[in-house]
Amino acid sequence: MSREKIALVTGAAGFVGSHLSERLVREGWTVRGIDCFSDYYDPTIKRANLAQLAADPRFELIESDLREMDLDAVLQDVDVVWHLAAQAGVRSSWGQDFSIYTSVNILATQRLLEACRGSSLSRLVYASSSSIYGEAERFPVRETDRAQPISPYGVSKLAGEHLSSLYHRNYGLPTVALRYFTVYGPRQRPDMGFHRFFRAVLRGKPVTVYGDGKQTRDFTYVGDITEANLRAGSEGPDGAVYNVSGGSRVTVLEVLHSIEQVTGREAVREFSPKQHGDPLDTGGDSSLAAEHLGYRPQTDLSTGLAAMGDWIAGAYEEGTIR
Repeated sequence: MSREKIALVTGAAGFVGSHLSERLVREGWTVRGIDCFSDYYDPTIKRANLAQLAADPRFELIESDLREMDLDAVLQDVDVVWHLAAQAGVRSSWGQDFSIYTSVNILATQRLLEACRGSSLSRLVYASSSSIYGEAERFPVRETDRAQPISPYGVSKLAGEHLSSLYHRNYGLPTVALRYFTVYGPRQRPDMGFHRFFRAVLRGKPVTVYGDGKQTRDFTYVGDITEANLRAGSEGPDGAVYNVSGGSRVTVLEVLHSIEQVTGREAVREFSPKQHGDPLDTGGDSSLAAEHLGYRPQTDLSTGLAAMGDWIAGAYEEGTIR
């Protein structure tokens, strides 16, 4: 009888990490989840993300920091690593705080890759970002288009990609990188756009819109991101890089209109200047992921927003999020 497959998920208590960990457990994996519960946002929210996994014997939470922990021990018998741990946030990556991004997003990634070098992994999946494209020269952007980040955060995620590629080319480490396009859905971080919009609308507060609201984003539901991650753990060639987009490229103002429909409440718009590091538009061509991984987004924006609206209303009513 073959043994159970073992996954290592870094950032397991986060938005995407908790969804992926749940999916892996449902698929029969044993999951070792690492999270250091940083204070970028309230750690109690992250602990709530793991509520469904806490009692499952196939999930083990390792509360530690990738920059300090014994990685050789935690990688023992692991089949696939999903490296999702990162310091998030485009706007907060400027100034002195960039040292956090270099440490968490670059140095920790290099340390993990170095430890994986001597393991028998079948795949390491690196979570990258559409932020690496910056102000893209065309839409939808393809993986072969020039990477030109316009934020320090984007620079740090691209550096992680380059490191993954280096370890693949030099040491044969079986890496794959996924470039996420604006992920939304239940458990979205409280600093992210949709979460801020829903919170303001439900509380009758003004919604802060940066710029004129006509900027577009390619919004991707977290369930689709989870599916792409799962497929990338076993499908496609080593060393590949894939866009993972949702095919729901709309303006911020259109999103607000949809949120009004979901909540049945008016969104009071309050406009503020465009923020440094925010591209005017994003839009990804996921045809390569479709060809190699069989990835095709299943959740349209209206359906995804309805699911997120139900979750966020319940979370605030229960006091999980304040």
